[in-house]
Amino acid sequence: MPITKPVIKTRIEAKKRKWKLFDLKELIYYKDLFYFFVLRDITVLYKQTILGLLWAIVNPLFQMVIFSIVFGQLAQISSDGIPYPVFSFTAILPFNYFSQSLSGAANSLVGNTSVLTKVYFPRILIPLTPVFSKLADFLIAFLILIIMMVFYQIVPTINLVFLPLLILLMILSSMGIGMWLSSLAIQYRDVKFAMGFITTLLMYAAPVVFPASLIAEKFGYNYYLLYGLYPMAGVIEGFRSSLLGFTPMPWDLIGMGSISAIIFFITGAYYFNKTERIFADVA
Repeated sequence: MPITKPVIKTRIEAKKRKWKLFDLKELIYYKDLFYFFVLRDITVLYKQTILGLLWAIVNPLFQMVIFSIVFGQLAQISSDGIPYPVFSFTAILPFNYFSQSLSGAANSLVGNTSVLTKVYFPRILIPLTPVFSKLADFLIAFLILIIMMVFYQIVPTINLVFLPLLILLMILSSMGIGMWLSSLAIQYRDVKFAMGFITTLLMYAAPVVFPASLIAEKFGYNYYLLYGLYPMAGVIEGFRSSLLGFTPMPWDLIGMGSISAIIFFITGAYYFNKTERIFADVA
């Protein structure tokens, strides 16, 4: 009588683990890949262009000229005693980084669908790539701001030591909102078409062409504080205070913006991790 072997059934289950923002060990392991992504993003953007990296200077300079003519000369908007060209350029600098990072992050997963379905790597690297690659444009345009400050004989005050904190807040805000937009854009392609409208709305909502103090004058301090929940409000006013020194540091705006930036970052990371498992299916 033949001996039958017992049937052994194996059940495979996902490992249960506590949720966390990022797997730092995994991100460190893939740091070289992230470096390649960032470098590729910088080089591809200006490849086969005549001006190349000079576009990082031309765009904000053109915006500054338009804003200075329309809002500085025609509309006579207050600039808190600061020459309007440098007043507007100091705001254009961080905001352009913010808007370009969001646009890049929103389209990042959609633009890399072929990679998502073929090989494994931490998907979070894709929306984080434009957040860090756009720092190249930011630094190049920052040199023009230094030249303008020398031209207008503006000497920074001790508040300059807070500039790294403001840059960190700017990056944190871009990362948080960028994770939200990238996750939404791969599921709902409407986000891609709405980005032009969204960035324009965010620009005019930010104190780029007007000082944030105008909000307090028109609507009162409580609304001014609520306005600070828009992270770029504190960043832009902080840039003006730390670099130009005409006004005190807006710690109330920066504090409110820090709270909302942290919330955007935590919820963005949570939503990204929650929806990451369906990226390959909907790509």
